Amino acid sequence: MRVDFHTHTTLSDGSLEPKVLIQRALDQGVEMLAITDHDTLAAYHHLPENPPLQIIPGIELSCVWSGVTVHVVGLNIDLHNGVLKEAVAEQEEARDKRARTIDAKLAKRGHAGLYDEARQRVGPHKALGRPDFAQLLLERGAVNSLQQAFDRYLGAGKIGDVKTHWPQLDEVVDWIVSSGGVAVLAHPLHYKLTRSKLRRLVIAFNDAGGRALEVVNGRRWSQSDLSHLRGLARDFGLMASIGSDFHAESPWNDVGCEADLVGSCVPVWRAWQTDNPPANP
Repeated sequence: MRVDFHTHTTLSDGSLEPKVLIQRALDQGVEMLAITDHDTLAAYHHLPENPPLQIIPGIELSCVWSGVTVHVVGLNIDLHNGVLKEAVAEQEEARDKRARTIDAKLAKRGHAGLYDEARQRVGPHKALGRPDFAQLLLERGAVNSLQQAFDRYLGAGKIGDVKTHWPQLDEVVDWIVSSGGVAVLAHPLHYKLTRSKLRRLVIAFNDAGGRALEVVNGRRWSQSDLSHLRGLARDFGLMASIGSDFHAESPWNDVGCEADLVGSCVPVWRAWQTDNPPANP
């Protein structure tokens, strides 16, 4: 069985439109799919009425814990929940404010009008990020490559490296729980924490109401990392989630993951399987 509970579309920073992503998932043999765009639910307004595979409503929310930006995936959420919709509106506003600040800073360096140009191109719903600005700088001939755009203007410590003031971890988890969803700590190893600090993060996440850990993220993982994350999930009684974190087709990533990668952990999707739905774990 193949599943994927962490994917992105053009409504955040992915390269495929929602319907195209669903078709790609089908082509890869995926049976259960969650679209988890960053801080937006917009993709769910662009899905077919009767998707040809099981869709688990999802989102990836940004937050802060102990000074570290952390991502939490919400799965099986109620898309119409008032608390979640209000929270998402706040997140979208924060991202848009950041984009306007980046635009103002780049204008002072002689690159005016990037925000308006990007907004006209992508429409009113997509969150604008540094990759959008990098693409326009490349097209204007201001840089020779996307990497050069980050090296000169958008990378860490550069003029376009604008931080966003995200909510705290416990608040974001509460949004997901309030919407009837399951909060999943996304890609735990991406935060470059020591093992002891990562355990403290997992404890805080668990205490806040988080119920699952992403033990696989993408296709470039080692057996030692997989064993480590499975062990963390078991230590704290958390379910296990897996996802490709798909943004665009590449030699090292595509939609879909083998379900048995959760090993002996309780799979987060067990209660949602339409063919044999057991009691909630």
